[in-house]
Amino acid sequence: MKTPIIQVAGIRSLDEAAMLVEAGFSHLGFPFALNYHAEDTTIKAAADIIRSLPASVAVVLITYLNKAKEIDQLMQELGCRIVQVHGAIDLDELEQLRKIRPDIEIWKSLVINPQYAEKVFTEFAQYYPLADAFITDTYDPANGASGATGKTHDWRISAKLVRQSDKAIILAGGLNAGNVYDATIQTQVAGVDVHTGIEDSRGCKVKEKAEAFVKAALKAFDSLA
Repeated sequence: MKTPIIQVAGIRSLDEAAMLVEAGFSHLGFPFALNYHAEDTTIKAAADIIRSLPASVAVVLITYLNKAKEIDQLMQELGCRIVQVHGAIDLDELEQLRKIRPDIEIWKSLVINPQYAEKVFTEFAQYYPLADAFITDTYDPANGASGATGKTHDWRISAKLVRQSDKAIILAGGLNAGNVYDATIQTQVAGVDVHTGIEDSRGCKVKEKAEAFVKAALKAFDSLA
């Protein structure tokens, strides 16, 4: 099994980033140009944080931008080479991004709406030729948010995508230290992502929760190896 992806999204400060790196996260995600939630920090502050990170930690731009040139510009400003395209994007724009930046990784989010769950397989097939990996997340019909909802989706859907895909499937949506082991074992995904599941009531990441999440995730990946 390849080295598992253990991503945390929504970093607010340099101190928080340092704590998360120490906790053992392999990928740090920075959400910008969102359609519902407020951004955690400014682009300049995020770029400063990213420059301070060790080379062993991968940085991911998480964005709803859907134009290749805009995505490329933001990636350059931040200094990262992985983008998680979280919203709808035309295939032509994704293909153009591939041509502009052949050196980057493109992750495509597949947001699972429980009312239209099967739609995710159509999207998966459409984006499969152009994406390097996929990340499954949860739509919240109560407020229209499609990420950082704190809600899980039907893990059987992610497990089915894993069986259909030669590319990495990363599981997000409502994960925390208490359920990430079972979620990983049930789906056999290549990676997991956490955001609100390790935060306190103020939206700040908690060291003990972060460490417990990584420990539980690694235990699951070791069991699958």
